[in-house]
Amino acid sequence: MSASLKLILAASGALAAYLAWRSLGWPLIHDAPLMHYIAWVIGQGGVPYRDVFDMNLPGVYLIHGAVIGLLGGGDLAWRLFDLGWLAATGALLWVYARPLGAGPAWAGALLFALYHLSGGAWRVGQRDFLLCLFLIAGAYGVARSIERGGALGPLVWGGLALGIGMTVKPHAGVFWLGAAALAGWGAWRGNRSPLAAPGTVLAAGLVAPALVFGWLGWRGGFGPFVAVFTGYVVPLYSHVGRVPLWQAFGDYRFGWALWGLLAILALLGLSTPAPGVEARKAVAGLGAVSGALHYALQGKGWEYQLYPLAVFLCALAPFALRRLSVAAWERHGHPSMPLRFPVLRRAAALVLFAATAMVLGAKGVDALEQPWIADKARRVAALTRDLAPRVPPGATVQVMDVTEGGVHALWSLGLRQPTRFIYDFHFFHDTGDARIVALREEFVADLAGHVPAAIVVLRDTWNRPGYERLADWPEVLRLLARSYGLGVEGNGYRIYVKRADS
Repeated sequence: MSASLKLILAASGALAAYLAWRSLGWPLIHDAPLMHYIAWVIGQGGVPYRDVFDMNLPGVYLIHGAVIGLLGGGDLAWRLFDLGWLAATGALLWVYARPLGAGPAWAGALLFALYHLSGGAWRVGQRDFLLCLFLIAGAYGVARSIERGGALGPLVWGGLALGIGMTVKPHAGVFWLGAAALAGWGAWRGNRSPLAAPGTVLAAGLVAPALVFGWLGWRGGFGPFVAVFTGYVVPLYSHVGRVPLWQAFGDYRFGWALWGLLAILALLGLSTPAPGVEARKAVAGLGAVSGALHYALQGKGWEYQLYPLAVFLCALAPFALRRLSVAAWERHGHPSMPLRFPVLRRAAALVLFAATAMVLGAKGVDALEQPWIADKARRVAALTRDLAPRVPPGATVQVMDVTEGGVHALWSLGLRQPTRFIYDFHFFHDTGDARIVALREEFVADLAGHVPAAIVVLRDTWNRPGYERLADWPEVLRLLARSYGLGVEGNGYRIYVKRADS
């Protein structure tokens, strides 16, 4: 390693360690408590999708259930799990880039560590972050197969990893299909059957989904899953809240600078000769394309949906930092390429790497104590405190919220709901559609048939914020007026308590 690269790596490593240490106090917040709650309901005998209406795949619930069962449901347990998952992903990135040299391999791993730590508490354990481990494992398996002339062994565990990923986010299927095609190309180059390799990836990739959905069917949740996804998620939810694709880059701190630097560094890596490891560069390039599609297909503009793109850009960065002799450059380079001389190319890569690490460091320091995270944590604590004495043992509580703390309070208190709806945004879009009308009718009927001790309405919910959204739902307003009284007017929430005479 050159002295300059050693210095940048040392500074980046120290920054990553500092951010990780400071992040140990981050609370369980935002999306994670929702998945904890669903996993807890399943552990209590609930059936996914029948007893909890959600848009995620069952692999997410199994991961959260495993964390709760092994480490507990506290803030620190979730934080340690997240850091352990980050370390495992970083280790795979290091192994992936190791043939390029120890220095470049460390650079890719540290870039991803800084990227994750710079996101703040709300990105801890996000589904797209969890997916990255399986994507890199799958990429490594395909690359190793190509390097070994189309060997099938690495394709088995690579395909298995991608299959697990598809039980977390179905969009991983894009990379799974592309990886299968690339494996077939590698086998053809190695004078092996071009059908056995893609067939192995595809078959291995179906193992985990078969097991997970077999478990779901055994629990009685497969039919409800099909109904939720075909009757709501695909035709309706996929179109809700869509924003221009570039919004995430401008709405978040240092967005354009960060993604501009990462993209340039990755493109420099793609344009750099990689004798002996061209297969790894090709697979990582395919991963970057699939990561961009992963973000674009979801269309919500949420920052965490960029994780698969980020992890493959970080996998490409080491190629730009690799030291090449002038002779190797002339043998494997292309005269028409910009920065054709290896010294200039590597100097540019070092500057880009240092600049990216600095931007991530600044973003990370800014994210350590985000005011809205602290506000949300205080709201959860206040709501939990206000709700506890108003709910008799064995009673239920219905929340009307998304991520503002309503379900988090139920998780903290161990309270079930009388309906399967943990969000309320379903009820306030496409209100003329028969499927939304049916969901509304189900909600009101369940409230009437299994009367909760309290109904909690959060003000700042996603897509339709404000208490006034209930004005569009006269059936719920009548139910509140007939059977409930306003017990607490909190900061961003209202607790309606069941009247004794109702």
